[in-house]
Amino acid sequence: MKIRKAKIADIKSIHRLINEFAKKGEMIPRSLNDLYENIRDIFVCEDRGEIKGVCALHILWEDLAEIRSLSVKLASQGTGIGRRLVSACVKEAEKLGIRKIFALTYHADFFKKIGFSEIDKSELPQKIWGECLRCPKFPECDETAVIRVMGGKTA
Repeated sequence: MKIRKAKIADIKSIHRLINEFAKKGEMIPRSLNDLYENIRDIFVCEDRGEIKGVCALHILWEDLAEIRSLSVKLASQGTGIGRRLVSACVKEAEKLGIRKIFALTYHADFFKKIGFSEIDKSELPQKIWGECLRCPKFPECDETAVIRVMGGKTA
C-alpha cells in the first residue's frame, strides 16, 4: 500500500468513496468540481491500483489547516490506512509551517489516539464555518471538534 498525492485520474474513485459515507450522514458530500479544484489538498492510499482511502489537508489561514474527508473503504478499515493518511497530512502541515490542524468528526476517539485533543467548536475561528453553511445539519452540528497543535516547527 502506498500513500501519495491524488492525481486527476483518481478523482472519480475519490468522489464515490467520500459520497458513500456522505449518504450515511457521516461527512459532507463533495462534488466532482470541488474535488478537482482542491486536488492539491488530497492524499490517497492506493493498493494495486485501487483507492482504499482518502484524506485532505485544507489550508485555511497562516497557522490553521483542516483535515477533511477522511474516508477508508469499509473492507480496509482497521488496517492503519486512516492513521497513515492523517500522518501524511500532518507531515505536510509541518513542512508548510502550519501550527494547528483541526477536524470536525464523528470519530473523535480515532483522532485522540493519534495526538489530537477535543475542543469546543466555539474555539475555532468563525472563518471555518463557511464550509458548514453547505451542510444539511447546520447550524445544529453534531460533530466533535478536535485539534492538534504542532511543536513549534516552521517551514
